[in-house]
Amino acid sequence: MAGPENTEIPGFIAVETGEDGGLPLAIAWTLPDGRVKHTLIQPDDDWLDNEMVSLGEYSLEELNSMGVSPLDVIRELENDHFSDTLYTAGVSDDEAAISRLFDTYGLDPFVELAPAESLYLELEPGDWARARGELFGELGLEPLRPEHEVAVMLNLHQRLAPGVAPPEANPFDGRLLDGDDADD
Repeated sequence: MAGPENTEIPGFIAVETGEDGGLPLAIAWTLPDGRVKHTLIQPDDDWLDNEMVSLGEYSLEELNSMGVSPLDVIRELENDHFSDTLYTAGVSDDEAAISRLFDTYGLDPFVELAPAESLYLELEPGDWARARGELFGELGLEPLRPEHEVAVMLNLHQRLAPGVAPPEANPFDGRLLDGDDADD
């Protein structure tokens, strides 16, 4: 038997990493109203010490010019989701990337990650993953791109939890932080 209908949108998060799995390159998360924030992440100098570091399909110049600092990402995430549980399609990879962001500044993560499929107890094991995979194809989106991962999780949630507002993309390119920084 299903519980009462919940029209609140869960917080979804996704982090794109390099091939080594730990270097955060891009991040996206939902806001309570269903919009999505996403940005590239400027790599910290300490992250680049290893000659074998993988920047995925990005160049260092692209990440530095179009991305925001890891500290700005943390501040923005704190403004949106302090002490929240955020749901992800790939908990271990996202946890490693989030930990790396916070470890850079000696901070403990203030968000907890949980598997998105845990939101849908009525589904059989594997059903959520299959539906997610089908939705990527249906929407023409790419897995592993954080803004696409979050859009798919939002769309899937809307299908599995009727009454949820439709998602809209809201690029997070650092400009949202300019006004906030002046208040510090």
